[in-house]
Amino acid sequence: MDNTKRYERLLERYRNGDLDRRSFLGLIGAAGVAYGVQTPFAKMAFAQDVTQVRFDGWGGVVSEAFRRHAFDPYTAETGINVVDGTFAGGDEYLAQVRSSQEGEYNIAHLSGVFDYARYVNFGLDVELNIDNIPNMELVMDALTNAFRGITPDHLSAVPYNYGTTGLAYNRAYISDEEIREKGASILIDPEYQGKIGGWSDWRTRLWYAALQTGQSPNDIQDMEAAWEAIRNHRDLALKYWGSGAELMSLLAEEEIYVTEGWSGRIAALQEQGHDIGYYDPPSSFGWQECLFVIKGSPVEACEELLNFMLAPETSIAVAEGQNYPPALDGSKVDLGTKIPTLPAYDPSGTLDALTFADPTYWNGNEAEWSETFSRVQRGF
Repeated sequence: MDNTKRYERLLERYRNGDLDRRSFLGLIGAAGVAYGVQTPFAKMAFAQDVTQVRFDGWGGVVSEAFRRHAFDPYTAETGINVVDGTFAGGDEYLAQVRSSQEGEYNIAHLSGVFDYARYVNFGLDVELNIDNIPNMELVMDALTNAFRGITPDHLSAVPYNYGTTGLAYNRAYISDEEIREKGASILIDPEYQGKIGGWSDWRTRLWYAALQTGQSPNDIQDMEAAWEAIRNHRDLALKYWGSGAELMSLLAEEEIYVTEGWSGRIAALQEQGHDIGYYDPPSSFGWQECLFVIKGSPVEACEELLNFMLAPETSIAVAEGQNYPPALDGSKVDLGTKIPTLPAYDPSGTLDALTFADPTYWNGNEAEWSETFSRVQRGF
């Protein structure tokens, strides 16, 4: 019997309920041995000892979107449970991974090419078989190429979404005209003392300090001026926020009027009816996020999950749920009506309008700058 017809006949019987999942996978596995059939289900038939995959992400509306539109359908399809954890910051999570037993952590929703580079430099990467992730063909080349610049011979992650860290402001107190006039400097404006917020992340603080002092974030020449801007922000701010949920709460409850914020979280607030504006000043912090497979993970099961998550129906549903544009190329996939309206969406597929962190520059200064920010945060 023709291999393809044999697989299609088994798949039809499974979908019609004539075969239970175990029998179906067993037959597909046997077919794969006997006839060389290559299907998404064939490799899973040989991975029945994998009962769960751990996924760690940013929590809140993002995790809710993943659970509803990706994890639960994946479990229903494969029988493999997805255990999802959350983290507030990339540095803390990396420390947890490095101190853990190999295989304890599997897939992480990492932010930025600099995170990808850090995990590779610590030897935490794997070599994904892209043939097992056919939906990678639908991803924007601009996103994939950024990771291939770090690991030319392999990938340990797939791009998944992108966004910006721009200025979020309450329109009841700050007008669109004022935010465009003042730009990043509004975060160190004494007029709003006690009503300013900011993320407790050293990279974001330095990025915005560069903008506030008229410097390129990827080439800061006057570090003293930048640190002074950070101190000014610290003294004027009500508090630093540590998570997307806290960011949304501070703005929604009007505890703060202005902060830098993540584009998708601000879009979520707008959907909830809050009159929160969003503005990307020149050289606003652009970033892309990836799904990184960590060394020691059940790679084939992870590849299956990654391919499932990159499928257009899944990726678009997650993007609409978390309010960040997906990594899918709009010239290859119809992204629907909502995604083109999201903050930071780039219809060109090139992302030329966004400014990304130079991973070599930022990772090369991480030890010194993160320690300095820690002291500044404590009041020094």
